[in-house]
Amino acid sequence: MKVIKYLEKPKLKSPILVEGLPGIGNVGRISASYLVEKLKAKKFAEFYSSDFFPSVIVNKDGIARLMKIEFYYYKGKNDIIIVVGDSQAMTPEGYYNISEGILEVAEKFDVKMIITLGGLGKEEVAKSPRIVGAVNDEKLIKKFKKYDIIFEGDILNTIVGVSGLLVGMAKIKNIDAICLLAETSGFPIVVADPIGAEALLRTLSKILEIEIDLSELTRDAKELEKKLIKTEEMQRKMLEKILGPEEEKKDLEYIG
Repeated sequence: MKVIKYLEKPKLKSPILVEGLPGIGNVGRISASYLVEKLKAKKFAEFYSSDFFPSVIVNKDGIARLMKIEFYYYKGKNDIIIVVGDSQAMTPEGYYNISEGILEVAEKFDVKMIITLGGLGKEEVAKSPRIVGAVNDEKLIKKFKKYDIIFEGDILNTIVGVSGLLVGMAKIKNIDAICLLAETSGFPIVVADPIGAEALLRTLSKILEIEIDLSELTRDAKELEKKLIKTEEMQRKMLEKILGPEEEKKDLEYIG
């Protein structure tokens, strides 16, 4: 099952797509969600898939809903599409399917650039986490180095999850893409790392040429952490049944 439900079809001019799904330290998810809030971005589409975990999320009023990915838009100097969601995929094939769904929306709106956000797990992280990047075309390195992004294969040689796949698959679609990863010690996925998210947002705001008030980031990150706890615990139990406890732990730790 794959359903993309459009609530609105906005007219956007070669927008930049920013993706932030749950991952290590949740820095990508926090950054994208905070961007939605501060830009007052408007939701225009929802993406449902059988590649998400086979469960529903029940709110405090007893209302159940399917897991989903949401698309928001913002019109400004650069039009922006922001992608946030409840979960990544349950299987390797699922990661490809979800990435293809996001790219379907990107092509529909003539996206000119994709920026994916995530965390790079480190045992020790300084108070000012570095931003490490990977691009799908050599010409982009020169373009993005001015933002103090580190491009070094010894630091980063694989990216597991949608944040990495979107960069690779966008190349096939002739869309430029970059993955930005903030150093974080935020294990497991449910742990919120507002410091890593702040580092990502500072870099992202320069690239997008926007101003973002980061004063409420820590508070919002903690609120998101509470919301994600039940979902992450459920996903962990399911993965443990499918993969076994040790393989499940490895799988979660390497999702950017």
